[in-house]
Amino acid sequence: MSAATTTQGAGPPRAILVGVDVAGSGHFDPTLDELALLCESAGDLPVARVIAKRKAPDPALFVGSGKADEIKALVLGHQAEAVLFDQALSPAQQRNLERHLGVAVADRTMLILEIFAARAQSHEGKLQVELAQLQYLSTRLVRRWSHLERQRGGIGNRGGPGEAQIELDRRMIGERIKAVKERLVKVKRQRSTQRRSRERNQTFRVSLVGYTNAGKSTLFNALVKARTYAADQLFATLDTTTRQFYLEDVGRSVSLSDTVGFIRDLPHKLVEAFEATLQEAADADLLLHVVDAASPLLAEQMAEVQRVLGDIGAAGIQQVLVYNKYDKLEDNQRPRATVDVLELDGGVRVPRVFVSALQGQGLDSLKQVISQAVDGTLAERLDLNPSSTPSTDDDAGDDGLLPTGTQHSHP
Repeated sequence: MSAATTTQGAGPPRAILVGVDVAGSGHFDPTLDELALLCESAGDLPVARVIAKRKAPDPALFVGSGKADEIKALVLGHQAEAVLFDQALSPAQQRNLERHLGVAVADRTMLILEIFAARAQSHEGKLQVELAQLQYLSTRLVRRWSHLERQRGGIGNRGGPGEAQIELDRRMIGERIKAVKERLVKVKRQRSTQRRSRERNQTFRVSLVGYTNAGKSTLFNALVKARTYAADQLFATLDTTTRQFYLEDVGRSVSLSDTVGFIRDLPHKLVEAFEATLQEAADADLLLHVVDAASPLLAEQMAEVQRVLGDIGAAGIQQVLVYNKYDKLEDNQRPRATVDVLELDGGVRVPRVFVSALQGQGLDSLKQVISQAVDGTLAERLDLNPSSTPSTDDDAGDDGLLPTGTQHSHP
């Protein structure tokens, strides 16, 4: 984490992970595994984990004074340089915790923003991250530094009579936010022009969506023979990449776009900032929803992607579920066939294709399903009529395949 400086002389900054199970707050990760992955993606080393339960967050320290003392003991014992919270902290809570613990404190939102800032490559991506960071920083302008004292008015001094440094900082950030938004409007207009051009050429648009680290970029590379950066880490790639992809079965090319991965509790301002990039998914003719088939949190991750798709107006677009990482499944989890149908909440039935993007398994089946979507025969071929009676788990054989079931089933 950039806020922390290494005092050990070697190795990444050491961080303590903290998760607070607040009653009625919704999803909580008792293992903090995803926060640990975020921590490692940001360049830090998680050295200890702390779990707390509260009926409501402590207004001053979020975790309460007793738990804060426990965390401070861990900081000293592990010589940690940062404490990372899995929940969002208020500016006052962050300030109070830093004073109490004596090290840098960051919440999940700040951590995601730092990773995005480090990974963005394109001009558009950098602008979007900067906007999100500025919007986040604008809420953190509280009195925590000695220079935020009232300035004298007059010649040679910035600001009017009695204007505080904090007010100047806030105004400068506001002006920068306005400038970045104006530049992003131009970028969005350029993307819109490109999309209209593809529409005039009757290009069928396919977008890869999915939870971060599900293997979207690896699948993208396998399908279009591209060299998009892919790694086993969260948010390995942030910038949308579009390539032409030829389908022999229908004798035509389609455009395939790789988009940014989604994650639980993705900062709302980050969704707003990435509107132009996510628009690629909202304007697609077909979504390939890539799922990590071996993840124990598969159902939660799928639900989060569906929620974000709803937020960006893409919930009604035809989907194909791509259960990736087939090679990591145990023998009793592997399906009888690489293509079947899954019923989501609300009775919507969608095709499901099992693949291993890394090893190339199932890609031919996936191409066939995409071709059927292009020529309009997919629903007929796979019997996606909601009135059809799905199979039950009782129909599953000894090989462990779960046939047509609900979104909450593991493959």
